[in-house]
Amino acid sequence: MIGLVVAKSSPRASASGVERVTFSPDQVCVEQLEVSARVGVTESERAQPQRLSISLTTCPRRPLVDLGDDIRNTIDYSEVCAETRKFVRNRTDKLIETLADHLAAHLLQRFAMQRITIEIRKFVVPDAKFVAVTLTRVAAEG
Repeated sequence: MIGLVVAKSSPRASASGVERVTFSPDQVCVEQLEVSARVGVTESERAQPQRLSISLTTCPRRPLVDLGDDIRNTIDYSEVCAETRKFVRNRTDKLIETLADHLAAHLLQRFAMQRITIEIRKFVVPDAKFVAVTLTRVAAEG
């Protein structure tokens, strides 16, 4: 018989201290989604859209078991990509950190995710392949 692990726990800070939150170890990932965004510290940097690469690792609210082969029972990565492009296109942030934080909050509200990790790569430093910010956010309970 094969055993099935369907959850793990992780500490999360709360107003009353640290609580344990249980997550499904299952993930739906999008690697290096190419988007155009107006992001940069200076106005001139934000004047024209520039290429960013966004990777998303999501943990669905429901484990990826017994889904009935139905897209409604999981995270539709095509919709996540479309929503990510739409969200990024409508913003003009100075920092990719700000963009990543707001994108994470938006996607957690819009889709059935428990947790999301976002990496945003920006290609602006001449002697580097890219600069990147990676953050993880957890959905509010409820």
